[in-house]
Amino acid sequence: MSATGERAEPRTLPPRLEHAAGLGHGITFIGDGRAERVEWARLHDDARAVAAALQARDVGPGTHVTLLGRTTRELVTALQAVWLTGATVVVLPLPLRLGSLEGFVEQTGNLIRQADAGLLLVDPALASFVEPRPGDPPTVALDLAHGRTPDAYEPPHLDPSSLAILQFTSGSTADPKGVMMPHAGVCANLDDLAHAAGLTVDDVVVSWLPMYHDMGLIGLLGTPMTLGAEVVLASPQEFLARPGNWAGWLSEYRGTVTGGPNFGYALAARAMARLSGLDLSSVRVEANGAEPIDLDAMERYNAAGAPFGLSPGAMLPGYGLAEATLAVTFPPQGRGIAVDVVDARALEQEGAAVPVAPDAREARRLPRLGHPLAHMAVRVVNPGTGDDLSDRMVGEIEIAGPSVTPGYYRRPDATAAAMHDGWLRTGDLGYLAGGELVVTGRIKDLIIVGGRNVYPQDVEREVAAVDGVRAGNVVAFGVADARGHERIVVLAESRSTDPRALRRAVADRVQAVVGLPPGDVVLLEPGALPKTSSGKLQRSLSRSLYLDSAFRPPG
Repeated sequence: MSATGERAEPRTLPPRLEHAAGLGHGITFIGDGRAERVEWARLHDDARAVAAALQARDVGPGTHVTLLGRTTRELVTALQAVWLTGATVVVLPLPLRLGSLEGFVEQTGNLIRQADAGLLLVDPALASFVEPRPGDPPTVALDLAHGRTPDAYEPPHLDPSSLAILQFTSGSTADPKGVMMPHAGVCANLDDLAHAAGLTVDDVVVSWLPMYHDMGLIGLLGTPMTLGAEVVLASPQEFLARPGNWAGWLSEYRGTVTGGPNFGYALAARAMARLSGLDLSSVRVEANGAEPIDLDAMERYNAAGAPFGLSPGAMLPGYGLAEATLAVTFPPQGRGIAVDVVDARALEQEGAAVPVAPDAREARRLPRLGHPLAHMAVRVVNPGTGDDLSDRMVGEIEIAGPSVTPGYYRRPDATAAAMHDGWLRTGDLGYLAGGELVVTGRIKDLIIVGGRNVYPQDVEREVAAVDGVRAGNVVAFGVADARGHERIVVLAESRSTDPRALRRAVADRVQAVVGLPPGDVVLLEPGALPKTSSGKLQRSLSRSLYLDSAFRPPG
């Protein structure tokens, strides 16, 4: 008991997993047209048996275990097993859609070596994508219990400062950074997130997010798995094949908590328009916080779900990043989407978020992302001087707290660049409004044209609305012309049969939004724009490919 009389939660994952396993709930795995429910107690016994097999291979605190697998019972069991040994989990990314297999194989090998892995646990269905080199760790199947019993497992002595997770950033396949997540930090974020979202053992969490992303691994699996709540788990591929399944799972299993990225909500909204007979009245939390929030997509999703009883108060956009373990801010439960309407000119020219009426000519709508979690601190500073900025002034967002990473694995250069005076530089731009965070963009993506700060998300959102452009498949960035002046370039995927007319329409839309014509508009075949393993468009890589003349128009 703590001094306040409250139960002191363990600061490592194994005792939490053991406690949660005895609460009577379980996890339902959805895949291959069937559903399999496993009680947490049964899965925990299996995990202890696998942990015993890992310990027989000298896996324990300090060992990095890489896992390559689909979203299956075997993968989740192995995840628990690695944590039970005190070793560090490194989940390797799978592409949402298999494109370049050669690139995937190369990336997998590079990450295994960068992680200093002592062992690779692999799904037999994916074993052919692993090409070991001399010095690489041993490779064994995910299910390696080999007849061992749970009683053979020996709980390790585990320091809360030891690494629970090593997650590689997805923004760059050439030079990813390994974000270190100690047990104490993961547990602190789990507690703060559960408190902010009101999660309890009685919730039913529904997820299709991948395990190699913090929102999927920590938010929608780790939180309910350590609380002992019910989970319904599908793979990203199951969702992408039929986006309407997401709403179907929420309806069938009476889901109360879920989450996803912008593109997931956009796909689900379109799919729900063709569905009937759903009941979404049980849903009370739908989180979105892995990227800048697309208000239009969120509102379309709410409208599509309204006929099925979906509460608009369930949509809760927040702010998070891997370097914070997961969550940084979260809005009040049940509030739904809250919008800050500011003067676009003042935002671009003065870095000031001046409130205006929603129907004002230069109005820009930005989502409010809630207040910092209980043990998280957020401030906004001048990126050049580091000085704190006043309310409603745009600057770089910095964070501090027990769940903030101690740094990047074996990257003292990147760690030193990100940390100062106990604060982590996020690279994100935003402002505080009455203590509530509003994000405006990223420093590296900002386009400065004619003395104005143009946010590429504004351009991309407007261009995506042009008839003939594939929604969610637009990238805007700045490049310098021969005189060193920045100009806007737009890349857009399209199946248009009249590319000349579509380019004119895109240029007109950019002119209307920015007040300046784009320097170039390039239309591309569907699937041409590079994306991360979690489905996010890679703006900086797109810019590099454009400068290298790597993009070609359709036909």
